[in-house]
Amino acid sequence: MTVSDLSTDTTRRARTRRFVMTAPAHFAVHYAINPWMDPTVSVDVERAIAQWEVLRRTYSDLGHTVELVEPVPGLPDMVYAANGGLVVDGHAIVANFTHPERAAEADAYFAWMSAAGWEPQRTRHHNEGQGDLLVAGTTVLAGYGFRTDRRAHDEIAGITGLPVLSLELVDPRFYHLDTALTVLTDGPTPLIAYYPPAFSDGALALLRSHFPDALIVGTADAFAFGLNAVSDGRHVLLPAAATGFAGQLRDAGFQPIGVELSELLKGGGSVKCCTLEVFS
Repeated sequence: MTVSDLSTDTTRRARTRRFVMTAPAHFAVHYAINPWMDPTVSVDVERAIAQWEVLRRTYSDLGHTVELVEPVPGLPDMVYAANGGLVVDGHAIVANFTHPERAAEADAYFAWMSAAGWEPQRTRHHNEGQGDLLVAGTTVLAGYGFRTDRRAHDEIAGITGLPVLSLELVDPRFYHLDTALTVLTDGPTPLIAYYPPAFSDGALALLRSHFPDALIVGTADAFAFGLNAVSDGRHVLLPAAATGFAGQLRDAGFQPIGVELSELLKGGGSVKCCTLEVFS
């Protein structure tokens, strides 16, 4: 679906967003740091750039601001801008990556945050930005278990002044929170969607308690990375293959926009991974 195909008849309301992206000019799969990565599978960089450009252009066509961080040679995963940090309420926190292959990305996003006028802070413990730190209303939903250290959650709470809800991930295929959960609306009672098998029993109890109206996404859509999505409150950009989740969204009053990012999925990322949102 394209922006021009969207109906204007909806009760959902979009809010203009500020996004940060990095083009996949140096994208490759030279190593395997998540179960989706296979260095023996070839990557078509030109196709990856073209697919990424459709995503960037769709955001712009919807009226959102998109700022670009220059890609750095030798950092093939830098396209997954969401992992670069968390920017919320004037606080900028740069990532502290778990794997050394990605560590230098933090310097690039630190430089962008500084140039944008923030004073970025670093956490002592590993955090992988909006891969594991999703803003839902006035709460930060924080994943841990594979990439972000649970102890970093306390640091995030101390820096931002926001409550942090810690959610344990238990399936390595859903190694970041943003692969298993997406925030669909703002406000005091945000709506989310998630895939239950990705979470521990304790995390599921928290999700059910805090978000009783959440959309529950099925296995086929979760494995299509359907929850690696971005919502402006009305339009939800998600992987084109997640057709079941798209139907759920439509039934809930949203307007899903399927985006093809098959090349970038080879690195274990899709729509949200490519999108760092600035919350102000």
